[in-house]
Amino acid sequence: MQDDRIQPPPVVEDPPPRKPEAPLPSECCESGCDPCVYDTYAEELDWYRKALQAWRERNPGRGETETGVES
Repeated sequence: MQDDRIQPPPVVEDPPPRKPEAPLPSECCESGCDPCVYDTYAEELDWYRKALQAWRERNPGRGETETGVES
């Protein structure tokens, strides 16, 4: 026998992006590496800001206090 009741749609998780951790001063060797850990961090931070903006557009009403997300 088939169950003809309408089933609710599955819950889709959409967690906010996680802010990257800044490198410690001791992680930079100051020898001009390419890329430097600070360059990599800047790229990750740029990605995070874009991802956070997109997440906020998908999740209106879910603010920083609810999610712990920082700009």
